[in-house]
Amino acid sequence: MIVLRFVLLRLIQMIPALIGITIVAFLLLRVLPGDPASLLIGARGSTEEVEALRHQLGLDAPLWQQYLTFLGDMANGSFGQSITQRRPVATVVLERLPPTLVLIAYSTVLAIILTVPLAMLAAVRRNSWIDFAIKAVFVVAMSMPPFWLGVLLILLFGLKFPIFPVSGYGEGVFGHLWHLFLPAFVIALGTAALTIRSLRSSIIAVRTADFIDTARAKGLPENAVLRRHVLRNSLISTISVLSVHTSWIIGGTVVIEAVFALPGVGDLLVTSIFTRDYPVVQGLTVTFAALVMLISLITDVAYAAVDPRIRLE
Repeated sequence: MIVLRFVLLRLIQMIPALIGITIVAFLLLRVLPGDPASLLIGARGSTEEVEALRHQLGLDAPLWQQYLTFLGDMANGSFGQSITQRRPVATVVLERLPPTLVLIAYSTVLAIILTVPLAMLAAVRRNSWIDFAIKAVFVVAMSMPPFWLGVLLILLFGLKFPIFPVSGYGEGVFGHLWHLFLPAFVIALGTAALTIRSLRSSIIAVRTADFIDTARAKGLPENAVLRRHVLRNSLISTISVLSVHTSWIIGGTVVIEAVFALPGVGDLLVTSIFTRDYPVVQGLTVTFAALVMLISLITDVAYAAVDPRIRLE
């Protein structure tokens, strides 16, 4: 009951933030040079044809009226009509959303798989060659731009050793996971480089706490101490780092989707900006913002699940 009340309260608090984001996105798009009607008509179109199309699209209306129209379209769930595709924006976005969501979730799972065992190993073997090797590998991975690392993996595992596909989304669950492994791995390396350092530092600090000595004095095996007490109490800061980085990934998938030719919302966003498809860009902006807020909400609930001292009230 407490969790449900907390979630409902946070959802209500998101509404003003989303409205603020819609205002910023709406105004920034109108500042960009270029006119959707002129792009659609082309260089050979007359001024009368351009003005007629602007009137048809509602682009000649006052800004406040266009914004209220956008809010009304957002309220009814359609997010308006795509200027270039002449379809509801919600339909266009939902067609492209699954590859991006799967990529984000896939990369997050891979990052967790890399983080937990390697961070524990580095903390337990502190200042050993294993610790230095783990830090060195992930510092190098973090220093490389994602698009460059993606190109290297394509050349290595797509051309030199053709193990993984280097483009497309695949068919079926296993096809999706197989095609998305390389782009998800690129994102996971960058995420793990941050979370490993955070979790390693937390584990080292928690291992010196008094309650850990008490757990050892009770006769618990070291593995049980690490798993039940050290790891669980070390996860708070790492969850924060993972949450922030995952929120950044939502906007950063544009580059990865371009490198691996994925039909996600990143590719749709770039295309819509170039064609000045205002409704689609506005719909994508709201979608990105909602995803970031959802991740923040999940993070808060995860805090309470990991640390009983944190209460959602």
